[in-house]
Amino acid sequence: MIPKAATIPLSQSALAVLQSNGLAVPQYDRSSITPGILHIGLGNFHRAHQAAYLDKLFASGAGHDWGILGAGVRPGDVRMRDVLSKQDWLTTLVEMDPSGLKAWVCGSMVDYVEPGAAKLVAALAEPNIRIVSLTITEGGYYLDAITGGFDLGHPEIQYDILHPDAPETVFGILIAGLLKRKKARVEPFTIMSCDNIPGNGHVTQHVMVGLARAMSPELGDWIESSVAFPNGMVDCITPATTDRERQMVAEQFAVEDASPVFCEPFRQWVLEDNFPAGRPALEKVGVQFVEDVAPYELMKLRILNGGHASIAYAGALLGLNFSHEAMEHPLISGFLKKVESEEIIPTVPPPPGIDLNEYLDQVSERFANSALGDGIPRLCLDGSNRQPKFIFPTISDRIKEGASIEGLALEVALWARYCAGQDEMGREIELVDDARDSLRSSALAAKTDPIRFLGQSDIFGPLGDDPIFQKAFSAALNTLWSKGVAKTLEDYIS
Repeated sequence: MIPKAATIPLSQSALAVLQSNGLAVPQYDRSSITPGILHIGLGNFHRAHQAAYLDKLFASGAGHDWGILGAGVRPGDVRMRDVLSKQDWLTTLVEMDPSGLKAWVCGSMVDYVEPGAAKLVAALAEPNIRIVSLTITEGGYYLDAITGGFDLGHPEIQYDILHPDAPETVFGILIAGLLKRKKARVEPFTIMSCDNIPGNGHVTQHVMVGLARAMSPELGDWIESSVAFPNGMVDCITPATTDRERQMVAEQFAVEDASPVFCEPFRQWVLEDNFPAGRPALEKVGVQFVEDVAPYELMKLRILNGGHASIAYAGALLGLNFSHEAMEHPLISGFLKKVESEEIIPTVPPPPGIDLNEYLDQVSERFANSALGDGIPRLCLDGSNRQPKFIFPTISDRIKEGASIEGLALEVALWARYCAGQDEMGREIELVDDARDSLRSSALAAKTDPIRFLGQSDIFGPLGDDPIFQKAFSAALNTLWSKGVAKTLEDYIS
């Protein structure tokens, strides 16, 4: 173990010493990197994914006018800005491979916009900013679970409609930035969502145009015709950072980083090539540009994200802590294989050149990565936003086809059982979800009347009223309560 006194705080001036200690650092001149991308939402995933691709591009000698300017719109973003500013916007990236750890310092971020909507609007208006990218989570797009469309009536959206000159949502701020560019006769920036949402570019466009039209029909028409919203599929399993990860960085790499990022060695990015204002040459570092992202996106959302949901709630209820522990449990790994092979994969048209069974094998191997330490609680959080995107559409497609939904209904029942707040050993479960209170009360009521859980129309939409789904879900939840998780999984597998 390296003594704390021997660790070196991460900063630009410390890079030479860190390199001499064996840590890979940027080999390009960071002072030559100028911002071309403004990114909103500087969480772990962005820094493990987009920032890592750009770091590799800069290291190749290309794209030095596409540095990242960080930004945020939520109060919690201020903390991230404070942390990264002390590190000169540098991040230690650690790839967790079972054969050994690989770490390097990522230098693709060059600055962070000062807090406040006015400062962010001003930054958006700068001509050098040609792409605005987003990782604002699945729940940040103001989608209505019943209609699947934009929730124009949301209080935060209504505020921006009434106060277009002092917006508070990310979309109101983007509109204000575009308007400022329009008045200055500066070409609009491209808006690139990097969130796990089906048709993320289309969804972002729908929200932007819907909000703009509520402010002014002409404004909405202009954004629809003038602003590009490329769809994209992103993938890299990235656990949350805890004291465990900070200590590991200090002990193994002698660097003091308040917010290091740990991730798996695998990363994938598939993008529509729709960037009228220009883009970095990311194809040089492995990004795949295609005409239609939808097949890749559907594959990932249903097989990988749906797979995560399939192991998460069962794992939590059986008292497991990590993804790899769930994959080592024969009932959970058996459940994953059966529900994926029999119910999920049949709803996914394979992208060109991809064997979906081989993709599932790769996903299962990634889930089983013991070095990653991907926590079950991370996979369980925010179910009210994730289930409608990763699970419910697959159920709806199966019902339309007249096909079995036994395993998928069991996945939803496991979520409901989890929301009741105790695992199989009677230990308290911390439910992290914006809809926590309604989920907990509905889940407890569903112990005797399963349909009560499906009555949350703001989450389930029309699926909650489907008699086929109601019957399958009720049977699964009743069995979970009467026989327990392990026996229910065993019966399903056999």
